[in-house]
Amino acid sequence: MYEGIVQDLIDELGRLPGVGPKSAQRIAFHLLQADPTDVRRLADVLIEVKAKVKFCSTCFNVSEDEQCRICRDPRRDPTVLCVVEEYKDVVAIERTREFRGRYHVLGGAISPIDGIGPDQLRIRELMVRLSDGNLIEIILATDPNLEGEATATYLTRMLKPLGLRVTRLASGLPVGGDLEYADEVTLGRAFAGRRSADD
Repeated sequence: MYEGIVQDLIDELGRLPGVGPKSAQRIAFHLLQADPTDVRRLADVLIEVKAKVKFCSTCFNVSEDEQCRICRDPRRDPTVLCVVEEYKDVVAIERTREFRGRYHVLGGAISPIDGIGPDQLRIRELMVRLSDGNLIEIILATDPNLEGEATATYLTRMLKPLGLRVTRLASGLPVGGDLEYADEVTLGRAFAGRRSADD
């Protein structure tokens, strides 16, 4: 334990996701040794990001404007909507350059253990977006874990009666992976989602 403000800094850094006590201490001492101009620039950026960044009023992605750049882009296909858990998932999908539709960020996944049910997610807002009648397909791109699967199952039950095409991202073996290390669920999905070798 350190004294006063140094310990306060370590404690605050330790509250960040993925930063354990040792990492928090390392970052704190790096900041103490850093040039005051660099530390001031970091502090200014942190204050500015909290003041300027908000959530898109349409899809709930992060944005500095009322709407994010994806929702404002007229070249995006308004008939296809990709539903993701978090805004960082939007970034991951955008990096593939495969998807040209729009997004809806739920703000998490159903997790009864963590006290997160459907009412804590932006499902109500999703249903409002569907009411305009423009959408043809909803792609459920939730994480391939227990919470993501529960969320996708819940959404599928809600969306199917609306007559929309509801799809899930294919999942299976990673490129460069070995069959012997794949878990049963992943291997089972790879078999279920197999396609013609000619594709």
